[in-house]
Amino acid sequence: MNMDLSPKFPARFTETEAGVYYHWAAADSQVLGEAKVAAGKLVLKPQGFVLPHYADCSKVGYVLEGKCGVALTVPGINTKENMGYIGVKKGDVLPIPCGSVSSWYNYGDSDVVIIFMADATKAYVAGEITYFLLTGQQGHLRAFSPEFIAKTYQINADKAKNLVGSQKSVLLIKLSEEEARKIPNPNEEVSNILVHNMDASQPDVEVDNGGKLTTIKGTEFPLLEQVGIDVSRLVLESCATRAPSYATEPQVCYIAKGSGEVQIVGINGKLVLNTKVETGQLFVVPKLFAVVVSADEQGIELVSIVTSTRAAVGEIGSKNSVLKTIPSILQMSFNVSQESTQHFLQMLETGTIVVPAMNLY
Repeated sequence: MNMDLSPKFPARFTETEAGVYYHWAAADSQVLGEAKVAAGKLVLKPQGFVLPHYADCSKVGYVLEGKCGVALTVPGINTKENMGYIGVKKGDVLPIPCGSVSSWYNYGDSDVVIIFMADATKAYVAGEITYFLLTGQQGHLRAFSPEFIAKTYQINADKAKNLVGSQKSVLLIKLSEEEARKIPNPNEEVSNILVHNMDASQPDVEVDNGGKLTTIKGTEFPLLEQVGIDVSRLVLESCATRAPSYATEPQVCYIAKGSGEVQIVGINGKLVLNTKVETGQLFVVPKLFAVVVSADEQGIELVSIVTSTRAAVGEIGSKNSVLKTIPSILQMSFNVSQESTQHFLQMLETGTIVVPAMNLY
C-alpha cells in the first residue's frame, strides 16, 4: 500500500475583493480520496459575504481567526425560525451536516479565517467537497426556467427573471456600507445550540511545560453527533511531544500555528512519513496507522478530526497504553530482561500522552 502522506498547502480555488476560498485537491493528495476525507479554508475580509450554498459532505468549521455571522439551516434543529443567524469567533467549532444551507458574513474589522474538514465518504468527487450554490451566476435558481421560478414563488415572469438574474457574482461578494447595515446581529440563543468553543472546553490532558489536548465529542455536542465527527486540538509547548497513537478511523490534521515534526508508521511497521510540518499545512493519518507529533522550539498547534464519533484511539505511550499487559507477556514480546520490563511498565504508569521537552543525552 503506497500512498503519499506528505503534508500539503491548499490551492487557491476562487478569489474576489471579498476574500479567498482555498481547497486541498484530491489530484494533489491521493490520500484524501483513499481515506474519504476532504478540506478547505475560507479567508473572508471585512464586509465579505458568502452566497447561500450547501455541500455534499458533512463537515466541521473551526475558526482560526476573527469573527463572523453564519445563516445556517439545519434540518431538525429546534429553533423559532427555520434559519438561525449565529455568531462564531476564534476557537469555535461549527458542525455543518450534509445538505445544510449556509451563508457567511464578516461583520468584524479584520479577516476571518476558517478551516473546514469533512467526511467525504459520500462525496461526488473522492477527497473533495463539492458545493451547490442557490443564488448567483452558478446558482440553482438561475438555471431553472423563469416559468418554473414564477410558479414556485407565485410571481410573474419578469419578476422571476429579475429575482434570479440580478446577482452576477459566483460565491464571494463584498457588501456596501448600506447593505452591511441591513445584516442583523447574530442570535446568541441559537449560537449556544449550534456552536461549541474549544477555548471554553476543559482539556482532556494538560501537562505543565508540555501542552494540552482537548477533544469535543458527539456525546457532549448533539450536532457534532449528527455530522459523525469528533474534533480535537493539540497544543504543544516548545520541543514537547504527543506520544504515538492510532485511531480506528482516518484523521485529518491541520497545522494552525507553529511547526514541528511528524512521523507516521503504517503496514508492516514501515515508517511512511518522517517530515517537518508548518503553519497552513494539512496531512492525513490513515486508519490504524500510528502517528507521533513533536514541536519545534516555537511550539505547535494542531486541529484535527476523526471521521466517526465511535472511533477508538489506541495510546501506545502513557498509563493508558495498549501495551499495558501482564509482565511476562510484555517481556516475551520485547525479548528483554525482567528488570527492563518492570522499568518499562513503571514508565508507562507515570507517563502522559503529552510529554514535555527532555534532554535525551
